[in-house]
Amino acid sequence: MLAIIAPARLASTRFPEKLLHPILGKPLILRVAERLQSEAPEIPRYFAVDDLKLETVLKDAGFEAIRTRSDHASGTDRLAEANESIGADLIINVQGDEPLVTRSQIESLEHMLREGAEMATMATPFQTRSDFLDHNQVKVVLDRSSNALFFSRAPIPHDRDGFEIFDDDWEDRAPAYRHLGLYAYSAEFLRTFCALPEGALEGIEKLEQLRALENGYSIKVGITNEPSMGIDTPADADSLESRMRSGD
Repeated sequence: MLAIIAPARLASTRFPEKLLHPILGKPLILRVAERLQSEAPEIPRYFAVDDLKLETVLKDAGFEAIRTRSDHASGTDRLAEANESIGADLIINVQGDEPLVTRSQIESLEHMLREGAEMATMATPFQTRSDFLDHNQVKVVLDRSSNALFFSRAPIPHDRDGFEIFDDDWEDRAPAYRHLGLYAYSAEFLRTFCALPEGALEGIEKLEQLRALENGYSIKVGITNEPSMGIDTPADADSLESRMRSGD
């Protein structure tokens, strides 16, 4: 069984209760739920939530919500708890603040799982120099088989000889991709991952996917030209509203 599970935590340091923030009059969490329903109607969809407010908003609108513990260290742990009752063999993890996920991205994640990947994620080419330099935009470098070598908030790799990648065609030569907050796991690997201790690199970068790499596991990476958009700040919410008004 394949399922989409979206972990959703109400607390947010940079943007308090952002999942309830209205986007053109509707809570962000419902924008994500409706997007998943329209993009992948044939795949069962669940929200793993930590708060009664989120559970109520979702259930009142007809979506499946599973209440999980509030003390989970990560969304992956929340997702794993929810899957104990769902029982899916293959899980696609769409963050509760990713309102622009596309069908092709979901299909790519599913394909990588069915081809044998234990864990998979998505990335997209960088479009601007400022994004590449932004520490909030996570970079991923790949091997020749499209497996992740490393994820970092820093612009990687560093060029010792000072090669200038920021000229007019830098995006065609950028050595890293922008990581998107979309994941997929086999249920067996998800249990294994959540049993692993936090890694040293994970603690430094604050990127939990590094835990898998530090323990010798592979992460397959699919490339998409349809950039997703995570909502982390009020400015991001304003940008989303502008895109929706313009029909993008």
